[in-house]
Amino acid sequence: MEAGLPVVGDIMPLEIERKFLVKGRPWMEAGAGTPIRQGYLAQSEESVVRVRASGQQAWLTIKGPTRGLSRLEFEYEIPLEDASPLLELCGEGLVEKTRYRVEERGVVFEVDVFEGANTGLIVAEVELDHEDEEFFRPEWLGEEVSHDPRYRNSELSSRPYSSWDS
Repeated sequence: MEAGLPVVGDIMPLEIERKFLVKGRPWMEAGAGTPIRQGYLAQSEESVVRVRASGQQAWLTIKGPTRGLSRLEFEYEIPLEDASPLLELCGEGLVEKTRYRVEERGVVFEVDVFEGANTGLIVAEVELDHEDEEFFRPEWLGEEVSHDPRYRNSELSSRPYSSWDS
């Protein structure tokens, strides 16, 4: 258990993920991707509150601070008709992307191909059961960016990839 993360009841709703840049186009064989629009209603050092719409579903997600590769994550499905006005409250910093599920040797990678102000950025995420979990790394998995806050979607909403100095 990561020090400093509180236990909620008998379970700790943790998100443990690693992020990597992507080399090549591994998602091309993955079939149709899923368009995602998301925005941030609140952001601070301690938490972010995100609204996400994808297909016919929508969610409200609260995430705590990242400690190592872990963070508290609470996710609640909300009515799709609520997502549009909530996304409007997020202002101009919406993150738009298409997500592809790419499975390699039993490991599922979520490959996000960003659009709009983040066009050109392609990131693969893998969710883990614990921080030191070993997993297969396909050749298309590039540089790890798990500890670089610029690659967090919440950061991309206020400081998009297109504004970075190369």
